[in-house]
This record gives sequence, structure tokens and C-alpha cells, in this order.
Amino acid sequence: MRALPPFHGGKLAWTSNSSMQMRNLLKYQNGFVNRRTFYCNAASSATAIPSLDKVDFLKLQNGSDIRGVAVSGVEGEPVSLTEPVTEAIAAGFAAWLLDKKKVDASRKLRVSIGHDSRISAQKLQDAVSRGIASAGLDVVQYGLASTPAMFNCTLTEDEAILCPADGAIMITASHLPYNRNGFKFFTNDGGLGKNDIKDILERAASIYSNFLAKGYSVKASESVKKIDYMAVYTSDLVKAVRKAAGNIDKPLEGFHIVVDAGNGAGGFFAAKVLEPLGAITSGSQFLEPDGMFPNHIPNPEDKAAMKAITQAVLDNKANLGIIFDTDVDRSAAVDSTGRELNRNRLIALMSAIVLEEHPGTTIVTDSVTSDGLTSFIEKKLGGKHHRFKRGYKNVIDEAIRLNSIGEESHLAIETSGHGALKENHWLDDGAYLMVSCLILCCREAYSCMY
Repeated sequence: MRALPPFHGGKLAWTSNSSMQMRNLLKYQNGFVNRRTFYCNAASSATAIPSLDKVDFLKLQNGSDIRGVAVSGVEGEPVSLTEPVTEAIAAGFAAWLLDKKKVDASRKLRVSIGHDSRISAQKLQDAVSRGIASAGLDVVQYGLASTPAMFNCTLTEDEAILCPADGAIMITASHLPYNRNGFKFFTNDGGLGKNDIKDILERAASIYSNFLAKGYSVKASESVKKIDYMAVYTSDLVKAVRKAAGNIDKPLEGFHIVVDAGNGAGGFFAAKVLEPLGAITSGSQFLEPDGMFPNHIPNPEDKAAMKAITQAVLDNKANLGIIFDTDVDRSAAVDSTGRELNRNRLIALMSAIVLEEHPGTTIVTDSVTSDGLTSFIEKKLGGKHHRFKRGYKNVIDEAIRLNSIGEESHLAIETSGHGALKENHWLDDGAYLMVSCLILCCREAYSCMY
């Protein structure tokens, strides 16, 4: 297979920044508490839940993500992602970003914000925008977006669409219930790791009282711009398939592919990617964003979700079915016979695709993959299977580490459906993974014709 082209797509020490940023820094530092204390009183906030006397910011950490309850109404689950908490977290990220980027006073940093289909998305997007703007940074709202697109915007070089972003925030809680939400953070170096998230939460705890007790707020409207970045991202996907297929305009013509977005953010894939490539998408389902997820959990590992896409493939006599999780960083497929291509089978398929282009390369997976997969990768494909501890970020980081010490690896993939390719900047992108499969379909069809 021809390689897909990469997309081109204590204190807050804010030094060497604009006067506006420095003025905001002074406001923050007047309200600092001991960096070792991560509990803050919430009783004085009009938006706080009355029974929530303290906020333990570090409990919001979920590995390399932040997760919490954003919608009330579920017994025993008080809201933890209130608007003041969210503003403080966003301001904490802004402070972290200013420390990392160390820009001069002539340029303001720019942060993009996107969200999935959750019912709390708009409220949290506005709160994040206020938190970022309070630090003197520019805000670019993308609205409904995918997690991979948010990383991609930090790599795109196009000032006309306000890219690249210096940092990006995706508001999502993946496949968790409707009342949950959370945040993923990106720079052009990739997704932030566990230590970075802890740092951001500690900063947020330190400045929380400013957003709460003093009623500190900033009107973000003047510094907020709105961009349809998903149009750019989907265009890149279409171009990638066309180029890899030999610059054919409609390389999927005649293919019938159904998409199940689970009412998450992945509905774009049918109309914006597959149809421009010539595919028939009739029978696609649950493409409309609905944060109550009324049809099934948007999760490629969920039995009901896989049953739904399998039935859609069989009912519509489709060649292929594609299913995404809520924020499109995970995916799976179903072939024309109804056979599920997820977990070990998806890893096997992607390994075959990658090893055709990079013979002998190391495939990094999580530790729960099967011995049969190891045999397939090593004996049938001639690659090397490297098992590592569970967690998609762990698997990706291990592949990066192997490359740094001279052991070539081009694929890091977890049984959950998180898959990252070296050619795509080690981003776990469910849509890009499916694009790789589609290119294989194109090549197989072409070889049958000639």
C-alpha cells in the first residue's frame, strides 16, 4: 500500500507576554492559594451545586484526560464540571500553554475549541472560551468536531482559517453516559500526557477562587472567532484517499458503505468523505448528533452497537460498514458477510496494511491481544508484535519510544479501537484508520479490474 500523506493540515509564570496577559496574571496571583492545596470552597458560587462543598480538582483527572459530571439529574452523581470549575481549568491550560510556548509580546496565543454531541457541550464551550480569554489568549470555536480534527488544527498552516492553533481543547467524554463530559488537550506535539494534566489541574485549583469568590469573569465575545474547521479536515481525508488511489476522483464508485455514528460527532463521514469519493451510503444510520444517544452507546466495543451496524450492513447488502465512537478517535468495521472487524481482527487488518508498505516493522499493541494475533503478525506477515501495557496513550508513547531508539514502528493500536499511524503524527484517528481500509478496498478493486 502506498503511504498516506500526513495531514498538514505554586504560580503561573507567564513571562515575555503581552501587557494584557501580564495584567491578567496579576489578577490571578492576588488570589493564589498554596499550590499544595487542591480543595476549594464552592459555597459562594451561584452556579455551584449547593451540596458540593469542595472541589477536588485532581479527582477530575482520568489518565491523560479530564472527566466529570456536567449534567444534573442522575442520583448520586453531583455536577463536578460546573462553569466556574471549567473556566478555571481552561485558564490553567492557558497558563500551561504560555509557559510552554514562551512567545514574545508581539503575538497572542490562539486556542481552538471543539466538542462532540453531548447536551452539555455548548455550556462548557462557552465556559472554556471565557477561561481562555481571561488569560488574554484568542479563542477559535469550531463547534461540533472530532477529537482528531482538534489535533490536526495545530498542524495546519493556513492563516485564513486561523491555523495553526497553538493549543486545542476537545470537549468530550468519549462513550460515557449523557451526563458526563470532559476535556482533551493538544499542541502540535500531540495530546498532553498525565503529568501535564496534573499540572493544569493544580493551576486550576490555585486560581479557582478568582472565578468563584470574586465573581471574576471576562466577556470572551471580542476574542472569539468561529471557524468551520471540519470542512478542512474532511477535505484532507478525501484528498488522502484520492492521492493514494492514483488521483482518481471517485475511487469508491460502486462501493456501498454504511456508516453508524451512534449520534455522536462522526456523521460527517458519510456525506463529507464517502459520497465525494463516489461511495453509496444509503442505509447509514444515527448520523444526526444527539447527546442523549437514544439508539445505542457510541462505542465500537459495545455489543449492541456492533449488532446495529452489522444488521445495517446485512439489511442493505452493503460492501462495508463503519462505526465510530462519540468523538471519532476510535472506529471499527463490518464486512459484507456481517463479520466484525474490531479488536484483534482490526489490529490484524491494519497490521497487514502497514506491513505491506513497511516490511518487518514493529506493531505495538496493548497487552490483552491474542496469541493468535502475534502468530499472524510475525509468521504470516513477517512483522514483529510488541505488547505493552493497556491504555492508548501508553501504546502510542511506546511506539514513539521504540522509534527513538532505532526500532522502526509504524502502527500503535489498542483493542479498544484506538489506532495511530506514524505517517499521521501518531494521532489516534478513527476516521483516518478507516481511510486506510478504504484505500485497501480501492487497490483491491483496481487489481481485479486489470
